[in-house]
Amino acid sequence: MSVLTLKDYDLKIGDGEKMVVMAGLNVLEDEGLAMEVCAELKAVCADLDLPFIFKASWDKANRSSITSYRGPGMAAGLPMLEAVKAKHGVPVVTDLHEESQAEAVAAVAEVVQLPAFLVRQTDLVVATAKAVAAQGGWLHAKKAQFLAPWDCANIISKTREAAPDIQLILCDRGTSFGYNNLVVDMLGIPEMKKLGVPVTMDATHAVQLPGADPRTAGASTGGRREGVSVLAKSAIAAGADGVFLEFHPDPDAALCDAPSCLALDEARGLLTTLKAVHEAVA
Repeated sequence: MSVLTLKDYDLKIGDGEKMVVMAGLNVLEDEGLAMEVCAELKAVCADLDLPFIFKASWDKANRSSITSYRGPGMAAGLPMLEAVKAKHGVPVVTDLHEESQAEAVAAVAEVVQLPAFLVRQTDLVVATAKAVAAQGGWLHAKKAQFLAPWDCANIISKTREAAPDIQLILCDRGTSFGYNNLVVDMLGIPEMKKLGVPVTMDATHAVQLPGADPRTAGASTGGRREGVSVLAKSAIAAGADGVFLEFHPDPDAALCDAPSCLALDEARGLLTTLKAVHEAVA
């Protein structure tokens, strides 16, 4: 498997490299909170000598309810991410939802994420792959909840047909299993790595209970916060090259996916453990 290098940063991902940490907020709430979360996670990763990429969404277009908080939007959100980059000197990862957004998002985010629900949308995949490749960034493609690990070969071929020099990472985030539930098959991690690209684990969204938040009678997604560390440790033990995690200073007050995100003060302990697991299995 080839090792990917992020332009303008001393940051690599792949076999033999350090575990990459993509972590931050589920969704941008305000610039001050983004700065606070980034500062803490950057400090933790620096102490642990782990590559860090700050994550935050500027829009959550797939909320269960039309009244749920979606984020500040692209016009306000991308400048927030640029401000975080300028202050903290870290790369950022964020997602997009429409092909018309690809060039603007890729110009700001070193890592652009294809949402799991949209990873088979050809026009979006093609536009995003071309925009990311033009910027020399990484494309972080979430495995859809309805795809088998080996079906990701089609994601790879489609992106490479659009942009032959694309730097692509696959991300597992669980598979639909009956109603209101997701499961993660850890055997899928090595299966995805057989396809020749780095693989990460989105342990936050993998603990979701879609449409099953008792606080809103199903009008939002529930979650099992206590399972995040279990899945993260298991995925690293199975060979994942990085983790995708979401934190908040007050998780229960988070404006999106509160039941699934971790408390910010838990980051150091979890990442310390994950680093040890990664080094043990490397």
